[in-house]
Amino acid sequence: MYTGLLHLHNLLRWVIVVTLIWSLWNAYKGKNGKETLIMMISAHITLLVGLYQWMVGGLGMANMSAMSNAAARFWAIEHPTMMILSIVFITLGHRSAKAGDINKTKRWLIIALIVILMAMPWPFREAIGRPWFPGMH
Repeated sequence: MYTGLLHLHNLLRWVIVVTLIWSLWNAYKGKNGKETLIMMISAHITLLVGLYQWMVGGLGMANMSAMSNAAARFWAIEHPTMMILSIVFITLGHRSAKAGDINKTKRWLIIALIVILMAMPWPFREAIGRPWFPGMH
């Protein structure tokens, strides 16, 4: 079950990134569509799956004592904290889009995108890297 949830978590990150870029594109064009709602729902589902992994899996809460190890610190503290912040920014961006404030929408979504890109376990990051898509090694 853990592996399946890990794959779901990995796939949903791409849904979030694509809809986030789509939302930014539409915000710069002055449009307001349903993509911010799709992005926010995907982000909250990903948060729930990630929190379950953090509590049950061996990389999260169980690793809290290994703060001297950079990889353990990333999975136990940095990744969850930054992703929760990005979901807060995504939610604020959705609220701004819903209210019709395009400038605030752009601001919140750009901040969310930057935080997400910093917190993702990209394949080229040595100790913490994950494959681009689930099942790839």
